[in-house]
Amino acid sequence: MNTTLLMPQQSKTHSLDTPIPQQINIMIDDLMASLPDPTQLTSEEQRGIIARYTAVLEGNFIYWMTATLLSVQSEDARPIILDNLHEEVRDAHPAMMRRFAIAAHAFPTETDALDVHEDLTNIRLFLGRLSGVQSLLTMAFFEGFIQKFMAYLAALARAQGSTDMEYTDVHGVCDIEHTDGLFRAFSIEMALSPLDPKKDLFEGVYLLRTLIQTIVFNRAATLQA
Repeated sequence: MNTTLLMPQQSKTHSLDTPIPQQINIMIDDLMASLPDPTQLTSEEQRGIIARYTAVLEGNFIYWMTATLLSVQSEDARPIILDNLHEEVRDAHPAMMRRFAIAAHAFPTETDALDVHEDLTNIRLFLGRLSGVQSLLTMAFFEGFIQKFMAYLAALARAQGSTDMEYTDVHGVCDIEHTDGLFRAFSIEMALSPLDPKKDLFEGVYLLRTLIQTIVFNRAATLQA
């Protein structure tokens, strides 16, 4: 059965006249608007989105945020990131994510992990460059997206027969504060250690958006078809 979906094209342009948080919010809203109606997906398509999301998030989010912590130069930005990491570890969010996937009958398979492998590797390599300003903006984009994506993810899980919504309930609330905090940290870091004008401030955001599109639309399988 072919369970791949058509992935929309996304622009890689941004306005110099629009505040950066507003640009990020527009990108998030555009991404959310492109998502397919959960009720129109097959059971395998619903399962696949949850499984690929889990394959990315469970073992990587804390790593991403740790890389961001290592990248920042500002002492005032670090506590904001540490608060996020503290909550992730203290409340065992990876375990919460795993329970959510299992309850939705969507624990990742080898195929699910391989579908996101290339785009996930690109994010790991990008964050490994330890560019504080770029990393903070990338994570602010992701936290903002997660907050809005949780209702969609919960709808997929319910369609799979799950009643375990702890993960989506928690992140639908806490990631609002996390996003605001990361934007504050971004502003602090930008003032202390501005990015080289020759570099694209949104580079990591674009890479992460592509990874999200692969999670939802299974780009790897589409390219192989």
